[in-house]
Amino acid sequence: MGTLFDGYADTAVSKRRPVDPWDEMFPVGGAPDVREPYRELYPALARMTQDELRGRSEALASSYLAQGVTFDFAGEERPFPLDAVPRVISADEWSFVEAGVAQRVRALEAFLSDVYGPQHAVRDRVVPAALVSSSTHFHRQAAGIVSANGVRIQVAGIDVIRDERGDWRVLEDNVRVPSGVSYVISNRRVMAETLPELFTSMRVRPVGDYPNRLLGALRASAPEGVDDPTVVVLTPGVYNSAYFEHTLLARLMGVELVEGRDLFCSGGRVWMRTTAGPTRVDVIYRRVDDEFLDPQQFRPDSVLGAPGLMLAARLGHVTIANAIGNGVADDKLVYTYVPDLIRYFLAEEPILPNVDTWRLEEPEALAEVLDRLDELVVKPVDGSGGKGLVVGPDASRHELDDLRKRLVADPRGWIAQPVIQLSTLPTLVEDGMRPRHADLRPFAVNDGERVWVLPGGLTRVALPEGQLVVNSSQGGGSKDTWVLDGAPGVATGPVPVALAARVVAAPSAEARADPAPPSRPHVPHALESSPQDEEAPVRQQQQQQQQAPGGRGAPTRSGDASRDPAIQRRSPGLETAAPSSRPPRPPDTAPKGASAC
Repeated sequence: MGTLFDGYADTAVSKRRPVDPWDEMFPVGGAPDVREPYRELYPALARMTQDELRGRSEALASSYLAQGVTFDFAGEERPFPLDAVPRVISADEWSFVEAGVAQRVRALEAFLSDVYGPQHAVRDRVVPAALVSSSTHFHRQAAGIVSANGVRIQVAGIDVIRDERGDWRVLEDNVRVPSGVSYVISNRRVMAETLPELFTSMRVRPVGDYPNRLLGALRASAPEGVDDPTVVVLTPGVYNSAYFEHTLLARLMGVELVEGRDLFCSGGRVWMRTTAGPTRVDVIYRRVDDEFLDPQQFRPDSVLGAPGLMLAARLGHVTIANAIGNGVADDKLVYTYVPDLIRYFLAEEPILPNVDTWRLEEPEALAEVLDRLDELVVKPVDGSGGKGLVVGPDASRHELDDLRKRLVADPRGWIAQPVIQLSTLPTLVEDGMRPRHADLRPFAVNDGERVWVLPGGLTRVALPEGQLVVNSSQGGGSKDTWVLDGAPGVATGPVPVALAARVVAAPSAEARADPAPPSRPHVPHALESSPQDEEAPVRQQQQQQQQAPGGRGAPTRSGDASRDPAIQRRSPGLETAAPSSRPPRPPDTAPKGASAC
């Protein structure tokens, strides 16, 4: 391939790892063999020199900087790194991933409804009661608060990876305020200008419908009796690292972007201050963490939300999306039970398997992990952005000794996974075109009728050689993700036969009548981390700064618990808001004051 891929096959992406990763373009680590999805992209790249491709990459960075598509890295505002070589996924592969993501969202939706309701899964011993009550993001204040259409997860970001065999696995779930979709939209816009001829010839599925899908899901969750709901995007402000995304989504959906100071509560309802007077708000797409939304219920020092929001939501006068308290489903220990929850609530086998995980609260698992710390990856259950993660093979003896003490002191706060190589993709770095590890965050939108999965998602790439943590906060970049259409005019490819084989029949009436507890699972191996985009303390600091005054004992297989059908099935931008010309809607009476509910 000329000079573009010189040395690619000889690059050691992980010098201290015994197993080679799965390369998504080259079956055996180099030209001339190319995997099927890349057959058309390959000759297009072959016509370019390394200097030409590097010039295009620099043009992409300049374009992003001019548009404000940036992120904060070590206190410096940088253009979000976008690699000019896209990731390509075939139609059949995507059908498999899409079905697995949608299945997972439906199960998590049922779990959250159950957790903040009757708690049947706890009663039937599918999950321990202590698992829920000890989760940092389980908020009892959210119990009983349900949107009109019953949806708690309007938007989900399910992180998936490919392991050394090329099999797709779920790395983690993000159903609080998942971020990154703005980069998916922006990446596609600039890549359409970089490689325009390939979009038509390869039949790449579009991603531009996401804002409409999101707006539709938000409107569908509006309070009962509201035919034309007012939707707003609530942002912490300009100092938040995802502020670009907040402004982009508000603009593309055609709704107001507001901060906490733009909202107030009166009469059990939420109102927005506008130049035309107070306007009632029906749906809040919040990009503010739970603890900062309502100072009357959570942090009293927060000025990022509005006093009375929780009361208005409980009265059914406003919908907060995603729902408060969803973070319990993001807990990395809860993650290990999700396959069990899929079987319990949906009566189906998981389509996408978890990465295998040790639950350190189990004494035998803890003992084994302590004995093998230098071989494993250990992650805090509330960690995000790759912070707190310890990769045993790369850690010093002092780091491992310190980690051992922390695990013994707080086993509930940690999980462990064997080191698994994320798949690699050709990525242009200083040394030329080299393999780099990547994950994928597909975004799912739930309108209460259907879980729609954006065809593509955010591919995140670890730019340093051998690095397995792909987050932008750790110096990672991104790629445009091209999902190929199976046939002209076909929006979604057929579900693979292998997928259908993973679905089991619903339990019989006799079986449902006598629910049995799941058996204890067992685990073989697991994976490295690509946690959420921002570490919570950093995010909190940014948010508050914006509004400061003046401005074998076998490990437990991740959720591979009982397959006994006797388990009962249960169904479950601008810094401030732009002026609005919309008058307060009758028959509501606009409040005279700004007193809290």
